[in-house]
Amino acid sequence: MELFKQRIEELKKEIKRHNKAYYEEDTPTISDYEYDELYRELKKLEELYPEYITSDSPTQTVGSKGGTKLKEIKHRYRLYSLDNSNNIKDLKQWYDRMKREYPEGKVEIVSELKIDGLACALTYKNGELQIGATRGDGITGEVITENIKEIKNIPQKIKSRIDIEVRGEVYMPLEAFEKLNESQRKKGGKEFANPRNAASGSLRQDDAKITGERELKFFAYAAIFPNGDSPKTHFEILQMLKEEGFTVNENAKKHDSIESVERYCKYWETERNKLNYATDGIVVKVNDIYKQNELGYTSRAPKWATAYKFPPEETESELIDIEIGVGKTGAITPVGILKPVKLAGTIVKRASLHNFEEIERLHINIGDKVIIKKAAEIIPKVIRKSNQKIDNGVYERPKYCPSCKTKLVKPEGEVILYCPNSKSCPAQIKERIEFWCSKEGMDIDGMGESIVQEAVEKGIIKDIADIYTLKEEDLMQIGLIKEKSAQNLMKSIEKSKSRPLKNFITSLSIKLVGKETAELIANEFSTLERIKEATIEELKDIDGIGEKVGRSIVEYFRDEENKKILRKLKEYGVNPQSAANAIISNKFKNMTFVITGTLTEPRSKFEAKIKSMGGKISSTVSKKTTYVLCGENPGSKFDKAVSLGVIIIDEKKFTEMVEDDEQTRQNNRNQRN
Repeated sequence: MELFKQRIEELKKEIKRHNKAYYEEDTPTISDYEYDELYRELKKLEELYPEYITSDSPTQTVGSKGGTKLKEIKHRYRLYSLDNSNNIKDLKQWYDRMKREYPEGKVEIVSELKIDGLACALTYKNGELQIGATRGDGITGEVITENIKEIKNIPQKIKSRIDIEVRGEVYMPLEAFEKLNESQRKKGGKEFANPRNAASGSLRQDDAKITGERELKFFAYAAIFPNGDSPKTHFEILQMLKEEGFTVNENAKKHDSIESVERYCKYWETERNKLNYATDGIVVKVNDIYKQNELGYTSRAPKWATAYKFPPEETESELIDIEIGVGKTGAITPVGILKPVKLAGTIVKRASLHNFEEIERLHINIGDKVIIKKAAEIIPKVIRKSNQKIDNGVYERPKYCPSCKTKLVKPEGEVILYCPNSKSCPAQIKERIEFWCSKEGMDIDGMGESIVQEAVEKGIIKDIADIYTLKEEDLMQIGLIKEKSAQNLMKSIEKSKSRPLKNFITSLSIKLVGKETAELIANEFSTLERIKEATIEELKDIDGIGEKVGRSIVEYFRDEENKKILRKLKEYGVNPQSAANAIISNKFKNMTFVITGTLTEPRSKFEAKIKSMGGKISSTVSKKTTYVLCGENPGSKFDKAVSLGVIIIDEKKFTEMVEDDEQTRQNNRNQRN
């Protein structure tokens, strides 16, 4: 049982990480298919072991809140996600469940193409557009009204003078996507990974005029009628939306059998490549609105709908070269240069080869025909040779760094080759500075790849600390920067001085330390000074950090060159902010709390306090529960706790426990002083 609990926790963390990358950062880290497989595994385990279901599980929530600075809005009507059917068998099982609910009558189905864009809700009052908002986590979204008004096929006034909330997908046509990336290439900007990322990034611009220039479009696919005057079927709603001036996908179709739905899905698996927009599946819904309301929802998705996801695409290309890259930590990565080929709606010219052991496993070389598939719809990966009988030999791994010519090393137990010349390798220096400036790092808006490259080449910046010595006249030496841009960049640099501690640790490019590990460290130690003093043993005590990672962190902060840069950063006013949700105590370590009933303060405050003291929150009472914190009118969780013999505490007792711990920590501080 403990093994299954551990796997559930691992899956929750991994899925949340991918959710954040997809919804907040517009940089998906795995393919939809791979994500769905993780989600299905978690859902299955939670069905088998419901005592391990928590309210924050991805199976109980929708998407993620946005990571932008846009104003948030609470949706009047929740925007749910969709459960997925990854094959026809799953789709038939879903349909069979619908039939069992209505054994005497016909269950009519509507199928629509699932557009790969950004879900939005548009609120109309008396026929006029009032609010445009992103889906966000389904409960809270981001206000994008002015940006929405820049999308030409969204009506600002509809024909009927009614109140209505229209749901739909904002997307970027493939032609517009190629045009945008061509423009980005010409001005040295960063290219978008795929049309979905481009649409999301374009819709979240601070300047609505930029949104208007990006040629976005909108498909309406649902509507809510606050006054209860909804048409009787989903298909009728689509027709009504069309009459009101919205663009509705013309490929929506009604079906009276699952065989008809299956034919529709199979048809679009290949025909979708002829469309001028990206689609990653088919949405299948019960047509009758009354039946939809009867069937209802789970905590995250309607029971009356499912999404049939297309299998991941594969295609053949020729490996015409292998490019050797040097990362910010010195990692040497091979990237395949391909004969251009269309895959999942975009032209791809590069593919991941992961590492040289993978090249040897695949037994590939320049000139081979290879099969590629999309991974996270960012950069495709080579998965095998097309013809195993043709032997061109194996590409030979390099011996020296392509940037500084230092002899490469391969640490024991690792598959990655490294350039050990971290102090003076030009490629590593550039990559570290670029990463420091990135959104994932210290988020210095305007300090993109091309600007960093020119600044390093001209000697304007030699390390990350040099960024904070820059003046407007220094920036004006860079070809792409004009006076106004230089002023804005100086403001962005100043703002970055007070980023959260987790961003600062991530940005240091410590070997084996990504953003998740950085957040764990920041939450555990709270301040940079405390992290610098941490021992390997203290770091290993953090769940998720092992010997190698702990050693890497300690070695980084002991290195004299790194110490010098950290001193300079402090001198220049870089002051990372302590984690708001840092673990300040181990009082509740390895304890699980369930909260029920009405308390004197919002439940979130009690949850935050428990987490800050090392505890965990669960939504269900089980034998594993340590305490049930009860307010007034606690309900069934109280009864379950009594039957299982779980300790029940009230708010007064909880406060006493917290205050006792705070007093103990204060006494310890006094003794040290």
